[in-house]
Amino acid sequence: MALETLERARQEFLAALAEAGSDPARVETVRVRFAGRRSGLLRDLEDALKLLPREEKPSYGKALNELKKFIEERLAAAHRAAADASKRGEVADVTLPGRRPALGAYHPVTLVRREIEEIFLRMGYSVADGPEAEDDWHNFEALNFPPDHPARDTQDTFFLKGGMLLRTHTSPVQIRTMETTPPPIRVIIPGRVYRCDSDLRHTPMFHQVEGLVVDEGITFGHLKATLEAFVHVLFDPEMGVRFRPSFFPFTEPSAEVDITCVFCRGKGCAVCTGSGWMEILGAGMVDPRVFRFCNVDPARYTGFAFGCGLDRVAMLKYGIPDLRMQFSGDERLLRQFEGIRR
Repeated sequence: MALETLERARQEFLAALAEAGSDPARVETVRVRFAGRRSGLLRDLEDALKLLPREEKPSYGKALNELKKFIEERLAAAHRAAADASKRGEVADVTLPGRRPALGAYHPVTLVRREIEEIFLRMGYSVADGPEAEDDWHNFEALNFPPDHPARDTQDTFFLKGGMLLRTHTSPVQIRTMETTPPPIRVIIPGRVYRCDSDLRHTPMFHQVEGLVVDEGITFGHLKATLEAFVHVLFDPEMGVRFRPSFFPFTEPSAEVDITCVFCRGKGCAVCTGSGWMEILGAGMVDPRVFRFCNVDPARYTGFAFGCGLDRVAMLKYGIPDLRMQFSGDERLLRQFEGIRR
């Protein structure tokens, strides 16, 4: 009697499924009616197992499991058939506009780098590149950083096997250029650099661009005029520029270069700590000792060098409040630069 009940349930299920056809809603109704977890027919048949005599339970339980598997397989096939039929019934509207593919955007550091390269290319400079894994000679000693010099403390970096290290500035490319290229030299060097710094204003990896000019008769006046022209093209023709005495091991005399605060226009604000000025560049005349290290005659040639952080320039130029946002990988930052091409 119990097995006959299962067979009737099978036939009833097949009839209901055939009547539902390929209508997804009707197939779902059949599923709820027969295989619903709370009130489906299979649930009622499972409850009936508890009331059977012990000798009938094994055969009934086996037949019930076969019925459950049968219903689940048929329902899955019916759902697939209904989904396929629904897709076949869709008609594409060929009059609708096409879907534009998602386009990427240049990173603000890339935009700033390309703009700076364009400015100096128009001045007659060339663009140079060099290895990011450097030796101690090119990164420190040839730039007048002796092994025991305290200036090395401010440029702590990541050391590699075999006496190599990750460069702390792009200045090693200046050395490599002077070693292989006779003057006159006019070159800028953009690239990634590394230092063991990580806080609100520093990251372990950042970007720099440096410049080098070597020729007969180069003076500090040439340096000043070059950097003023660069700042006025990059930011604003009315931007103020000032030079403050400073120290760098590879230049003498040396200067820090400030520009009018781009946020308050010189009035004083929290960003510029009320001074109205923001530091943007370091510069100076190439030290004669550096020339001697590179076999350049300091009695005949003079030159100047300068450098700035591309990430900081991007912050100032595009109003980015936190340096670390440029390294977060957040697409929302990049979407603001869609359509800008350089």
